[in-house]
Amino acid sequence: MTGLLIIIVLVLLGIAIWQLTKIFHLTQVGAAVRTENTEVANDRDNNVNGYLNFAFLGFIYLITIYSLWKWGHLALGTPASEHGPQYDNLMAISLGLIFFVQTITQFLLYYFSFKYRGKQGNVAFYYADNDKLEFIWTIIPVIVLAGLILYGLYTWTNIMFVDDKDKDALYVEVYAKQFSWEVRYAGEDGVLGKANVRYIDGVNTMGVDMSDPNAQDDITVNELHIPKGRKVIFKFRSQDVLHSAYMPHFRAQMNVVPGMVTEFAFTPTITTDEMRDDPQIIEKVANINKIRSKRSSALVAKGEQALEPYVFDYILLCNKICGASHYNMQMKLVVDSEADFNKWLKEKKTLSVAVKESQKEAAAPADAPQGTPAKPDASGTAAAKPDSTAVAQVMKK
Repeated sequence: MTGLLIIIVLVLLGIAIWQLTKIFHLTQVGAAVRTENTEVANDRDNNVNGYLNFAFLGFIYLITIYSLWKWGHLALGTPASEHGPQYDNLMAISLGLIFFVQTITQFLLYYFSFKYRGKQGNVAFYYADNDKLEFIWTIIPVIVLAGLILYGLYTWTNIMFVDDKDKDALYVEVYAKQFSWEVRYAGEDGVLGKANVRYIDGVNTMGVDMSDPNAQDDITVNELHIPKGRKVIFKFRSQDVLHSAYMPHFRAQMNVVPGMVTEFAFTPTITTDEMRDDPQIIEKVANINKIRSKRSSALVAKGEQALEPYVFDYILLCNKICGASHYNMQMKLVVDSEADFNKWLKEKKTLSVAVKESQKEAAAPADAPQGTPAKPDASGTAAAKPDSTAVAQVMKK
């Protein structure tokens, strides 16, 4: 009750102050007229605003130049995919046009605001239309935008075209879930087995249909490796909410949508080791480690552990705000030579082997050594261990 009274008093006090302000304003009307201190802009006001416009124009240009100088080096450097240069060219052309048009239009806007500022006695000249002027300011943007759109469509088509009949391509499934990624490689048959969230069970965390013959040689891992110079066709699935697979150095991004499979393909052109030797990356790493060194000094002074030096790696990020730990959803991405990639993949066990090993471990009694038979139940028969694949089998039926 006391709180309510306080609120009422504050509201009434605000209303009273507002009314007093209005009364004070009314008492000043006569004096304002006598001293010519009215709210109607005069020549001096218009001149001041005109020069302030030019000052603001200078501020826009200076802050643009300063931003490019201060933070321009933070932009991504050398693209690591075949389509990357096309993407960067389109971006450069778009930004160049935007800067050019913005520079000219902003100057004209403030120049004409100053040139035709209000002056006592001047009357604005009005005419209904000017066909020639309207044609010029219509046809130029049409031509420029048409060219930009056509080039963009050409680039987009080249980037987004996925040839599912490419036998030499590597098929990789990227599986998203809050807040991590999992990866599945097609085995020697080059075909990914069917999958559905209903089949998730035990080590089969990606819901692969183990009854599908194409799934028997599939390999699941928690680190993404791809070979240089070979086309990689990515298939994306989500277990829960909308995610977005973002691989910035490859200029690649694709939404990962629950209930459907999206895809993206590109050919990596620079291995991780080669990118670490790139001059721009070397400079970026040096700057990052300089910052980390200062931070480490502060941590050590507090008795805490120093930060480890940063080493460049490609990375797969989630580019959709998918929940509280969205910022943590990332995975290391390694580009190997073809030989190193094949060697790495060969060392990984297939999902079918992992499932069989898991089922064997589950079938053995928890406390009994291997080979000890299960204890009989009350009826004298051995108690059967529940089949961990029963749910998947029921769903398939």
